[in-house]
Formats: sequence, C-alpha cells, structure tokens
Amino acid sequence: MLLMVRTSPLSDREAFQVKHSWAAVPNGWEVHGDAPESHMINLRIGLKEGNIDDVIRHLYEVSDPAHPRYGQHLSKEEVDKLVAPHSETLDAVDSWLRTHDIEPSSCGRTTAGDWMHLSVPLSKAESMFNTKYQVFRHKESGEYTVRTLEWSLPRSVHSHIDVVEPTTMFGRLKKMKATSFLQPPVKDEGPDEFSGLAVPPTTCNTKITPSCLRTLYNTINYVPAATNVNKLGVAGYLGEFANNADLQTFFQKFRTDAVGGTFTTVQVNGGGNNQNQPGVEANLDIQYTEGMSFPTPNIYFSTGGSPPFIPDSNTPTNTNEPYLDWLNFILNQTTVPQTFTTSYGDDEQTVPEDFAVRVCNGFAQLGARGSSIMFSSGDDGVGAGDCLTNDGQNIERFQPNFPASCPFVTTVGATTRTNPETAIGFSGGGFSNFFAQPSYQTAAVSTYLTALGATNKGLFNVSGRAYPDVAAQGEGFQVIVRGITESVAGTSASSPTFAGVIALLNDFRLANGKPSLGFLNPLIYTIPSGFNDITTGDNPGCGTNGFPARAGWDPVTGLGTPDFLKLQALV
Repeated sequence: MLLMVRTSPLSDREAFQVKHSWAAVPNGWEVHGDAPESHMINLRIGLKEGNIDDVIRHLYEVSDPAHPRYGQHLSKEEVDKLVAPHSETLDAVDSWLRTHDIEPSSCGRTTAGDWMHLSVPLSKAESMFNTKYQVFRHKESGEYTVRTLEWSLPRSVHSHIDVVEPTTMFGRLKKMKATSFLQPPVKDEGPDEFSGLAVPPTTCNTKITPSCLRTLYNTINYVPAATNVNKLGVAGYLGEFANNADLQTFFQKFRTDAVGGTFTTVQVNGGGNNQNQPGVEANLDIQYTEGMSFPTPNIYFSTGGSPPFIPDSNTPTNTNEPYLDWLNFILNQTTVPQTFTTSYGDDEQTVPEDFAVRVCNGFAQLGARGSSIMFSSGDDGVGAGDCLTNDGQNIERFQPNFPASCPFVTTVGATTRTNPETAIGFSGGGFSNFFAQPSYQTAAVSTYLTALGATNKGLFNVSGRAYPDVAAQGEGFQVIVRGITESVAGTSASSPTFAGVIALLNDFRLANGKPSLGFLNPLIYTIPSGFNDITTGDNPGCGTNGFPARAGWDPVTGLGTPDFLKLQALV
C-alpha cells in the first residue's frame, strides 16, 4: 500500500527512519477516509528509558526466593531514577520538539521523565512523524479511530524515542473485550453461603459463590490482620462502573459478614463513576475481589480514554490506549496496592511490538516496587477467528493474548467443576511471539513440550513466554447487576479470584513483618506443591483441539489452582 506523507520541516535536512509499519491494513479494519488536519490528537511519547535492564535485573533479584535480596523491593524514587532518560535523550528530544515550534516545558511529563504528553493538531503530528493519519473503521463494531499504517522519526531522535501513541496501534484496547460473558441463569438451588465444609457442595459445579471459592481454595478460615497497610487494586476500563448498591446486595446474599463493607473508586484520566450504570465486568471484579479478600481495602480504578472517534468532528479526542494511561498513573503514585487484577486484553499481533515491550516494562517497574499483577488469560482458547497472521504472510498460527503474554505479570486461566476441577475450553493459553521464554518457567515448559511431542507443531513459538501461569474457577459466577443475580463466565472471573487469594497471602506476610510477595512468577514456579494440579481438559481454537492439560504446568491451566493453606506454609 502506498503511504502518502506530508512534508516535514526536517525532511529536506535530515532523513527519517521508519519506527513501525504494517504490511497492510490490520485484520478487521478498513480505511474510511482522511482525517481532518485540524483534529487535535493527544500524543504520548515514550522516551528511551535510562536503565530499564537494571530495573528488570532488580525485579528478578527481589522476586527470586533463592536470592539474598528476596523481598527487598525498590521504592518509587529508586525506580524513577533507574528509568529516567539520559541527558542526551532529553536534549535531543527537546531540540526536535522546538523545530516543530513546541516548547518542551509546555509538555506534561511523568515523575520519572520517561513519558511526555502533549496535544497537537493532526497536521503537526503528521509533520513530526513523516506520516499520514487516516480514519479507520472497525468492520464488526462500526467504530472509528484515527491511526496511521507507518510512522517515522528523524535520525537525531530515532534511538531516543521508543514509542509514540496513537500511531499504528490497532489493538482494540479502546474497546477491550472484557474477557467475560453472561451465561443462562443458574437454577437457584443449594445454599448461597456456607462454612465448615471440607469440600464445596455439588451445587458449586454450576453455581459459584464466594463460599464455593473460599472453601475450594482453603481461605475460608483466614482472617486478614494487615488491613491497615494491605490493599487490592482492580483496573477498570470502557466506562465500566462498579456499583456500591449491588455490592451490598451481593454481601447480603453471599457473604453476610461483609455487609456494610465498601470499596474506594479512583478516577483516572477522566474515568467516570456513574452509580446509575453498573457494569457486569466491573461488578464481577469488585464483588469477587471483595468476596475473597474482605475486609482488605479494595480500590477500583475507573480509567477513561479512547472514546469513539466521530468522523468529521473537530473536537479534541483522546484516542490513546487506556492501559498506558492507567500504568503511568499508577507508577506516578508514591504508594501502590500490593495486588492488582486486570480482566482485559487483546490479540498480541494487533499490538505493535514496541508498544507491547514498553507496556510490559512498565509492569516490571510495578513488580519491582512490590506489587503482584494478575491478568486474565483470555477467552478464546488458543485463538479465535481464522487465526491468520497480519504480517502480510497470512499464515495460520495460534493467537496469543497481550498483556497476558508479558513475562512480568501473572496470567490466570480458567477451570470448572470442583471435585476435581478441570480445564475449561475457553481458557486462553499459548506462547508469545514477542517475548522470549523467561528462565523461571523453562524447566516446567520444557517438560510439557516434551510430552506434547509433534502436536500443534508449527502453530506456536516454542521458545516464547508461555502462559497462563495459574488458574482459578471461570464459570457460573453469581454476580449482582442492578439488583438481579446474573451468571457470568470468563477468565475475568478467574483473575480477581486468584488475586483475592494473593491479597490474603500478602496480608499474612505483612502481618508477620515480611514484605509483600511482589512479582510472583519466580516464586510460584518453585512451589508447584502449593497448587491443585489440573490434568484434564483442553483449550480448542484455530480449528484444533488446542493444548491438552496434563500433570505439571500446561498452557491451559498453568501450575493449577491455588491452595491457600499450602501456599501460606510455603511463603
């Protein structure tokens, strides 16, 4: 495809080098037309971080239970100092901005200085990046967005800037598919709340409540003792609002000792808090993080960003990816929750690799500061749709999810039934095409691949970061929405459940004078005995049966589901 470019004030004096380009319009999108030159665009410019490799080294050292520095998490100031751009980067970028009549002091910056944000007319952005923005329409949803198929930078700043958004990011994170879906109502049988049972009743095979999960994962007798310092954060997007009234109804029905308990809403980047519009995803998240961790303080981060672009509208529009704004907001805070859960994601191949790497490195910073970060693994098994690559070659391959594929987060797959649990068919799992397999999982993954043999050969990257890491129940969740009980399924039920267990483990450590667990993966792969191994089921997709679950780690349920009492003895 021929890409039209606009003349840049630097183009006669300095050659541009491409930073990222697509071979064709990404799958599912079509060109709608030109974007108005006067359209205002909110740019996020990611400057090259000074010592991100040192951040990652620190992350692994403080997260490895065999390392002398285990648990010695970094402070915000220490992380900021490590990622702060070098002076030559700042000088080069400032000089470049001035050539476009942008005063660097007018730009917003993160406390570390590694991200800048500014609003400019589209015509200026096109000049800065030697590109042509267009309006693209998503065929299925009918949504519009302003993007480009290629962007470049002058040689003088090419190595000093990692990523600029919005440019070539077509991942529908602006319409992130919440990895949950409504199920038919479950017949209302069996107790809504119970205790004192060694195993959950059979009704938990189809109807999941906090009592089911707390019994199944052995948390029901634990009483949090560090609620003055321990916190659990839920990342919310897409105008999904967690409803206080629904939470009280949920407590009254499913966890009566928590009635009157509540959560804090923090509004990020224009995020709302409309209590007249409860969201299924938001309510699922907060009801089950609260249901598992009460009375641990929970924080719901309502993150704005990326409203639909209206063609022919000249009003300023934020078309940025909300992950980025949420992450930069969190990293700017002096103190952060020890546990996070996020139930959103997208196909890895729809995300430019430079963007994925930069976001993933942001999670590394958060982990180095002592936070455990959970993500849903996705609800498409090994991939949905035609599973063709979008690099111009149209090769059939499994489709990993991002951020699930980031090696610095703990990715949660899904199970169903209770005695025993089995893998659920939609549980997202696979191998990244961007991120190399980290050493913490090499032995476990190698064992699995040896047993797998030639199955699915050529459909996935055997040397990629493999996920999920763990699993939890994923269907039949009873959620209150507008006062009505809905039945919900998805790995977005699994992630807050697992996060609730981790929040209790963090409580246990903090109450005993120990630091929080932080980045979990280097620890959990050394203590598989703390998990219930799931050995049956698979995750079909792409016209295949996907991967089979088996003894040990597998790319359907990871190491398995948590046993709190066993983990408590191991951490």
